Amino acid sequence: MTDATRFGVIGTGRITRRLVADLQSTDGVSVTAIASRTQDRADWFASQYGIAAAVQGYQQLLQRDDVDGVYLSLPPSMHSEWCLRAAEAGKMILCEKPLATSLQEAIQINAACDQAGVRWLDATGWLHHRRTAEMLALARSGQLGKIGHISVAVSFYRPFQSGEHRLDPALGGGCLLDLGWYTTGASCLFADQLPSKVFADSIEENGVPIRTNAMLWFDGDLTAGFSCGYDTATRKWFEVAGSEASVICDDFTRPWADRPTRFWVHDAKGEVQAFQVSDRQEQRMIETLVGQSSLEPFNSLALRTQFVLQALAESVQTGLPVHLDHSTLV
Repeated sequence: MTDATRFGVIGTGRITRRLVADLQSTDGVSVTAIASRTQDRADWFASQYGIAAAVQGYQQLLQRDDVDGVYLSLPPSMHSEWCLRAAEAGKMILCEKPLATSLQEAIQINAACDQAGVRWLDATGWLHHRRTAEMLALARSGQLGKIGHISVAVSFYRPFQSGEHRLDPALGGGCLLDLGWYTTGASCLFADQLPSKVFADSIEENGVPIRTNAMLWFDGDLTAGFSCGYDTATRKWFEVAGSEASVICDDFTRPWADRPTRFWVHDAKGEVQAFQVSDRQEQRMIETLVGQSSLEPFNSLALRTQFVLQALAESVQTGLPVHLDHSTLV
């Protein structure tokens, strides 16, 4: 391996463009190849972003000696297959969320990476921002009092293009697996536990959830509620409400452009404290992946998120609350 960790990119969707730039601007990281299903598409993308090698076919990229890790940006239904193949090829993995379309697939990915000695992360950048660590420490410090409820909302109004995989159930589409990855993950992170029961309901379009509302019940009389969807204006906020105060963030998934990266604490008397924490969350995420620190907290949260999302999907299908058997995650 060279001094720089060399990434190959699998997939040329819209989100790929942003992450390629993040990879290229991270110290100790380079992007050496990009693969698409067609040579023309790979050539175009490589020329636009200064990537040396354009490859037709994902397996061909995995076989390259100048690729140490892969950024996998494909429809969710393809994540499991190509994460498993990347692990078999010994490549570290940065996989777009959701990690998989089922808990079984997510567990298989984790096991394959563990067996191959391969490091992996789901590409959930906000978890790596210094602001997140500060908000989490504040919530667990006791300053908010007893945490009672967590509210989360993530939405974007019809962020679709032609051939949009998020509207195709066969490709793992729908807002629950997509935006629900953020709302469910934030709920579990700040609760610091798995829920014992969940309930969810969805409004569907083209056979996929276009808006999902959910409730989660945790031990200790802690509850969480979230809304995610493609039919309301952009929202990316949460509130962690305690008996003494609440911590509030209005752009947790990705900071608003050209604004301070901020959060607030509101206390019971109406006093408000504002905090600002600058960071580059995607670069921090990439540095975490290629570094030496333990990835277990992030891997564990990804598996927990997949576990709860599966239960929420079951609740949507049955119209009933679902009690979670935590032993299935072991």
